[in-house]
Amino acid sequence: MKRTMFVASLLALGVTAAIAQSNVVEQRQGLMKEMGAQTRPLGGMMRGQEPFDLAKAKASLQVLAVNAEKAGPLFPESSKNAEKTEALPAIWENKAKFDSIMTKLRTDAQAAMASIKDEASFKAELPKVLQNCGACHNDFRKKSS
Repeated sequence: MKRTMFVASLLALGVTAAIAQSNVVEQRQGLMKEMGAQTRPLGGMMRGQEPFDLAKAKASLQVLAVNAEKAGPLFPESSKNAEKTEALPAIWENKAKFDSIMTKLRTDAQAAMASIKDEASFKAELPKVLQNCGACHNDFRKKSS
């Protein structure tokens, strides 16, 4: 009886861990998709394909800043070998660099929100923010085929 309870407990724990791992991967994928969705209008404004909108730009930058802060804990060691993820093992092999990029993204987005007053300042500040996205994707995300 005790042995059966022990085995059942272990199985339940394993299932709970698998669900938690899956959940963290889904959470970070949702967070990253939201960040990507925010960069599209910013890029459009930067290239002149979309009219400059200060409120929209600042709202998008706010999402980038908040999500960059949330990102770190969504990459626990236990999710390193998760299926259906574009996260490379390099995240866990060089977590300090990954975390520093997320911190820099947050601080650059916050600085941009404070300093952007018009289209000219937007075009000067946005590249500083977006370079963080590229730095992270280059080192820590599987390349799309």
